[in-house]
Amino acid sequence: MGIIPIISLVVFITGLSIYLLLTSKGRFLLKSLVIKIKRQGRRFRDGKLNYLRSRFSKTITIAAIILVAVIAGNSVSAQVTGSPRVSLKSVSVPEPNNLGDFVKDKVAAIKLGKTLFWDMQVGSDGQTSCASCHFHAGADNRSKNQINPGLLRVNADGTPNPDTAFNVGGAPNYQLKPEDFPFHKLSNSNDSKTVVSDRNDVSSSQGVFNTKFVDVKPGSAEDQVTNERDPVFNVGGTNVRRVQARNTPTVINAAFNFRNFWDGKAQNIFNGVNPFGLRDVNASVVKAQNPNQLQFVKVSLNNSSLASQALGPPLSSTELSADGRTFQEIGNKFGQVNNGKSVSNLMPDISLGPLLSSIQQIDNNLSQIGNTNSLSELLQNVLSISGTKLPRVLAQKLSTLRPLGKQVVHPQDSVLGANSRWPQPGLKDKTYEQLVKDAFKPEWWNSNRLIQVDAQGRRTFVNTPDNSSQTNEYSVLEYNFSLFFGLAIQLYESTLIANDTPYDRFLEGNTNALTVQQQQGKKLFEGKGCIGCHSGLELTGASVSNVAKSGRIIRSPFGAKSPEDTGFFNIGVRPATDDRGLGGNDGFSANGQGNPFSEARLAQLGTFNNLLGQNPPILTPPLNSSESVVADGAFKAPGLRNVELTAPYFHNGGQGTLEQVVDFYSRGGDFGALPPLNLSPTEKQQLVAFLKGLTDERVVHEKAPFDHPQLFVPNGHPGNSTSVTNNGTGNATDSLLEIPAVGRNGGSGTRNFLN
Repeated sequence: MGIIPIISLVVFITGLSIYLLLTSKGRFLLKSLVIKIKRQGRRFRDGKLNYLRSRFSKTITIAAIILVAVIAGNSVSAQVTGSPRVSLKSVSVPEPNNLGDFVKDKVAAIKLGKTLFWDMQVGSDGQTSCASCHFHAGADNRSKNQINPGLLRVNADGTPNPDTAFNVGGAPNYQLKPEDFPFHKLSNSNDSKTVVSDRNDVSSSQGVFNTKFVDVKPGSAEDQVTNERDPVFNVGGTNVRRVQARNTPTVINAAFNFRNFWDGKAQNIFNGVNPFGLRDVNASVVKAQNPNQLQFVKVSLNNSSLASQALGPPLSSTELSADGRTFQEIGNKFGQVNNGKSVSNLMPDISLGPLLSSIQQIDNNLSQIGNTNSLSELLQNVLSISGTKLPRVLAQKLSTLRPLGKQVVHPQDSVLGANSRWPQPGLKDKTYEQLVKDAFKPEWWNSNRLIQVDAQGRRTFVNTPDNSSQTNEYSVLEYNFSLFFGLAIQLYESTLIANDTPYDRFLEGNTNALTVQQQQGKKLFEGKGCIGCHSGLELTGASVSNVAKSGRIIRSPFGAKSPEDTGFFNIGVRPATDDRGLGGNDGFSANGQGNPFSEARLAQLGTFNNLLGQNPPILTPPLNSSESVVADGAFKAPGLRNVELTAPYFHNGGQGTLEQVVDFYSRGGDFGALPPLNLSPTEKQQLVAFLKGLTDERVVHEKAPFDHPQLFVPNGHPGNSTSVTNNGTGNATDSLLEIPAVGRNGGSGTRNFLN
């Protein structure tokens, strides 16, 4: 190493032992250095010795320089950027490095994103918005008609085996009760072998009724649809709102995630069209080189899993959409008249062959008992949540509709207040077209030419409509609406950062921010293994910063040290056959099976670079193409801030309280995936107390940036799980819950789940 680095190392170690270990700042510097040394050591083992010797020597020398500066009373960081902060406030929100190629005014884009996120007119029913499932601490606190029976269940060989029987409550429209939780009941909460009952139902969020898209009606919040009998979500033959197949996670702090959705399908790379990034080689948008010269281009924005995620729900026939709608149609709903032409059939579904054929027997059984709709149709609709439909039409819906036209906007809204029509609903002086033009560069919307799409999906640039029922035409603004929608939602959600919790203030040096009990719980959290999945200041191993530090694939520190996607874990919540999670596929491969969501499996198959745009990380020992990978039953580790507010818990929503969650971890999970923590009753109380110290009071009271417009959310249906009222269309009458508009100073907030 040379004499200078050796002397520097001696000075560093001696100084730390005498001085820095006595201060919290010194302990933080030491921890950072140890992490850096370990990282360099791993690279030594990968064969980059000579290069990294130089890097290592420089690291030690720099550390010694920092030490001298600290002892002198002025650290290097203090001289440059002020006192170092070690809470979440010190972590930058990830952002695309080429955002400026698309967005001309970030403030205007945030305004557009908040409007779209909360606007109930985005849904096919004119009632459902993104916020309908994310209005309480970024999640959902509803408890009636919130059960999915387990439609993602598979057989041991991975073929679909959907469960259509409701175990919790016996039927849809059930009102959940505290005693229903946990869904997996034990006589002894410390012993996973003492099973009393086991239910594979999922507590999630209700979305839309089962409908088929016909057309948008410009100027109307409701799409033109046909109602279809739902073979699963009905009470006495009357359709109720469908419920999603996984529990709704919070959008707050989701900006830190490298990938989004529980199974990671929302890619870090945003392609402007759907959640699948580079996996979809056909994804393209239109760029105007000048107003008269258009071309199809592929776009790629990194650090944009929120934009990728945003494009799933608006086309999901479970969450927001009639089956068959596309993004350009949503744009037309808010925009120009489309001459009554529908494009619902212009883009065929990606093949779901194995899924649909495997449930033919269930179809036959359903037909024998009088169901007019097949389960294959239902599941095809359910799977549109995964992006199996290529977006074609969301934009045509919105232009002639007043933004937030069914909802009051508080005059002191931190983003929209200046445009509020209080006490009248909606925004003044702004159309969606103008909001888009304010936010995005003109090359993505400025042209009088049209994109014509024929019945086979062929696309042509034309100057005038052809008035043929066999084609449809879109303006560039309409055609690119998925690009605008995704980026605007991402920029809005990137403002929803909860970083002022007692825990953050404690990390910043306020030793009274956490109670003694919470501080004891913090030590347990960090010392008994919780930090393994919920690492870093973001409290999730799935963060952008952790992936940058550790690589996209790592080896598990436990057991056989199998390869796993960074931040995704199987912790034994349910058997992997209930929901494959990360073990699922994207549906884009030529054989219809799809490419694995698991990036470790992509590396084994040799398709990592082609589908993700970079080489896979080098593991030690090297990845073997035949070794077992942690994927089936694995899910993204969520961040934990505001976890007190976001019950029910886990991807299946099967635990109702933090106490039940801590019991789960203490016994090592329910299906043998975790080592038990064997916590004492006192330790459990301490750990729960610490988790409650992760609550940002701004979120509780909906203060800026967590303020919002008025919202009416479907909250089950009048009646119960045996009887509902038919509204005359075959669908049940809705019960609506009002969430009042709140300004920047906040309000009383909404009650927690089952509280």
